[in-house]
Amino acid sequence: MAFSCATGTSRPTGKHRRPSRIERSTARAAGVAALTATGVIGTLAAPALAAEPAAEQTGLIPVISVDNSIADQIDAQAAAQEQAAKEAAALKKAAQEAARKKAAEKAEQEREAKERAAREAERKRLLSYIAPISGSYVSTGYKAGGAVWSSGSHTGVDFHAASGTSVHAVGSGTVVEAGWGGSYGNQVVIKMNDGTYTQYGHMSSIGVSVGQTVTPGQQIGLSGATGNVTGPHLHFEARTTAEYGSDIDPVSYLRSHGVNL
Repeated sequence: MAFSCATGTSRPTGKHRRPSRIERSTARAAGVAALTATGVIGTLAAPALAAEPAAEQTGLIPVISVDNSIADQIDAQAAAQEQAAKEAAALKKAAQEAARKKAAEKAEQEREAKERAAREAERKRLLSYIAPISGSYVSTGYKAGGAVWSSGSHTGVDFHAASGTSVHAVGSGTVVEAGWGGSYGNQVVIKMNDGTYTQYGHMSSIGVSVGQTVTPGQQIGLSGATGNVTGPHLHFEARTTAEYGSDIDPVSYLRSHGVNL
């Protein structure tokens, strides 16, 4: 019986056959190309592949190593972006809070400025003086002579005014007399804040009482023709005391306080 034998080394065939170097390299290159095309492997792919060992020793391990390295970088980048977003949000919140505080401070400063302006305006108003009859004029001057006055001369000035005309306090002060004043008829005497006194006589009615404080321009009564008069008008005096005989020039007094007569 004859036998035949084969010489040389036999190669596995079928599914048990080991891939050749060319096949393994081609497969690995195809895998890397696929990962590169999908964006998984970026700029680090080339250096990593350039340094990797021979394909027959590692198979797909280089691709997996590159993939893990990129995943770590993606995680680090995501963490950095998250931190940056938190910092940006914190900065935005701080800026908003600073803007809110600045707006609040500005509003407070504006409010305080308005209050200061209002107080200053009120202070000026309280220190101001006006004429006792608006839009009137002096019909009889100070120290005018005649038998009409018991002292022989006029102790004040007369302002032209029809009966019922509003009579105003010429400045700030306190009422010390309000009522009948003999030849002065219905009268009001005010102690001014500067220590002087002003008198308003012959009024048809009185609108204030003793002890009441008044301010410039406040109505204290209505003009008339009560007392020793020949017709309706307002008798106005300026005095250094509340007593008769301490009179000073009323026109000069008002002008010294800024009243244009």
